Amino acid sequence: MSIDPISLESRSGIPAFDHERAEAAVRELLIAVGEDPDREGLRDTPARVGRAYQELFSGMRQSADEVLTTTFDLGHDELILVRDIELWSMCEHHLVPFTGVAHIAYIPNEQGRITGLSKLARLVDVFAKRPQVQERLTTQVADSLMRILEARGVLVVIDAEHLCMTMRGVKKPGSKTITSAVRGSLRDAVTRAEAMSLITAHRR
Repeated sequence: MSIDPISLESRSGIPAFDHERAEAAVRELLIAVGEDPDREGLRDTPARVGRAYQELFSGMRQSADEVLTTTFDLGHDELILVRDIELWSMCEHHLVPFTGVAHIAYIPNEQGRITGLSKLARLVDVFAKRPQVQERLTTQVADSLMRILEARGVLVVIDAEHLCMTMRGVKKPGSKTITSAVRGSLRDAVTRAEAMSLITAHRR
């Protein structure tokens, strides 16, 4: 089944997590690297990995629309920012983690439509808990806020370390990747600078 990760959030066609297939795949991988999947220490590993992957990729069966289903028209028309939202995701190229923080700023629409602050963190999780690349993750969060909240402006910045650069390949621990997605009125240089100054405030 072909799934377009950029498309609008319609997740209803994705089947339930297939534990049997996941466990069989882990068992085959252990054999491929030269291990004995039936030895005592590995006997239950395929089942454990299957359960872990069900959690790590739970965003495959969740949508941004479900997370942002509750909104409030409060007449608030100023910048709202939640920073340092911790995230974990899995790089789709190597299936190893990348971890970091997301900063989300938005300016509500003319009705002052907002969502709960915790919903912004949940929105990050929905997209992070999928096979991902950081660039797409950043864009998906920004586009969802623009579409669902009809925000006048959105800024999303993600700062993350990728274990595929730390534990393999170039092996550069501590290297950080920073991506941003800017939409609507936050493209204005002055407004964007205000948001960025709040993100970086009180940092050493």
